[in-house]
Amino acid sequence: MKNFNKNNKNEQVEVMALFGYEMTPCQPLSFRRHGEPETEINELLRTKIRFAGGVALHIFDVLVGREQMTLEFNSHDLSWHLTQ
Repeated sequence: MKNFNKNNKNEQVEVMALFGYEMTPCQPLSFRRHGEPETEINELLRTKIRFAGGVALHIFDVLVGREQMTLEFNSHDLSWHLTQ
């Protein structure tokens, strides 16, 4: 299996997400690392929100292939990060 985040523990990525769908207000569908092709997310496992210094971090545990990873959406600067 490919290690998606071997060099950077908090890598900024581009995410294609579906907002406002049924009971899930946001669902990431795929992401793209700098200079690489798009990676499809197979399953959304769980979501949670963490508040840090007045900023809401929306945390998504997802499944890519057989590997579990975490995407974070920063509500202040609207950036996405692959954190695990």
